[in-house]
Amino acid sequence: MRRNAIVTFAVLLGACDLDVPDLNNPGLDDLENNPTPAKISAAATGLLIGDRTLVAAENGYVMQLGILGREAYNFDAADPRYVNELLQGSLNAGSPFGGNFWPASYSNERNANILLHATDKLAVGLSDADKAGIRGFAHTMQALDLLIVTNTHDTNGEVIETDLPIDQLGAIVDRDAALANIAMLLDSAVADLNSGGDAFAFNLSAGYAGFDTPMTFLQFNRALRARVAVYQKDYNGALTALTASFIDDTATSDLDLGVYHVFGTSSGDSPNNLINPNIYAHPSLVTDAKTKAGGGPDDRLTRKVGMASKPGSAQGHSSTYAFLLYTSPTSSVPIIRNEELILIRAEAEIGKGDLVNAGKDLNLIRARSGGLANVAVTAATAVDELLYNRRYSLMFEGGHRWIDVRRFDRITDLPLDDPMNDVRNVRFPIPLNECNARPGEPACSLGSQ
Repeated sequence: MRRNAIVTFAVLLGACDLDVPDLNNPGLDDLENNPTPAKISAAATGLLIGDRTLVAAENGYVMQLGILGREAYNFDAADPRYVNELLQGSLNAGSPFGGNFWPASYSNERNANILLHATDKLAVGLSDADKAGIRGFAHTMQALDLLIVTNTHDTNGEVIETDLPIDQLGAIVDRDAALANIAMLLDSAVADLNSGGDAFAFNLSAGYAGFDTPMTFLQFNRALRARVAVYQKDYNGALTALTASFIDDTATSDLDLGVYHVFGTSSGDSPNNLINPNIYAHPSLVTDAKTKAGGGPDDRLTRKVGMASKPGSAQGHSSTYAFLLYTSPTSSVPIIRNEELILIRAEAEIGKGDLVNAGKDLNLIRARSGGLANVAVTAATAVDELLYNRRYSLMFEGGHRWIDVRRFDRITDLPLDDPMNDVRNVRFPIPLNECNARPGEPACSLGSQ
């Protein structure tokens, strides 16, 4: 029997049963050995739930990366690690902070691999088109989960061989190999999605509305592929992927069009915990915002940040600002939106030296999303303009600010609010439990700065 067995740590953190809606919650052994269409459908839907596991948790992806990227604070008096580990110390490989964003992703990778084996094994009940759609969906979700690992661990590396026997560990590879593998997974899904028929054989969440058939889901896949391509500095690849995505720059286009993680408060569901009152917006978002021609700050700031109900502070850090982005435990969190796609195209155009078209895209976003006047985009200003617009357009959606300053070698753009004590953590270490399973692993000697 095959398993995604990255490390005992991943297996122990909830990979024993699929986290799916109540469809008899099939165990992994039962799914793989006795697959049925109903079990496969439940397992496919479960991948969506697994993918969102840590996104909107108080100690999750948006929150931690937001703190590291100086978008946010969490002044939780019961847990000083939001400051003393994320802002003032090295990320601890053995803590729920520095040891994060590994086991959950690999647990979902394991579930996806078992779903794929079960689908291949099933003799009746699903058409060839149904099976192709499942494969294309599963490979896209695997890429999305691995991208979380890449975005957090960066050059410290990750495991890409995820379909191994339970007692075998895949090698930890470098960032370039990791991104190439993610690109391969996304590209391998294209033929299957094209062969997937008119509908999936399972339900997707409401966050995939408009992208819930194999052909429309392919547009989402290509959007992710464009994001990965600019991470690889493959600008031609990014532009090619965008042509098959849902990018829309027409005058009536919806910049919020896209795919979202959805949350709920019903029994067995997960709420959006980014509404926690301990969460504050970083004051630099206010001081760094540009001004509109008629006065007043960038519209993106006023839409997304307002005055907090009371000031917050902890360990030499303070803020009087709160986020307006998430207003209830059912608020959705973007995976990727049309606004980001236009900025990805601008980045690819800058990378290719096409400053004319890059300027058109950046000014489109400045005007439509920020209410700002047009600017001349030159070789000297292009990257600054790109990073400014990505910062305010993608604010507190998924760690984009932290990821961007790192990949543009601009980590020192992040302010040190307490220069005597603050540090800039650049990447997450390989988790301690993973390293304990790999004595002498070189990647385990790498740190967070």
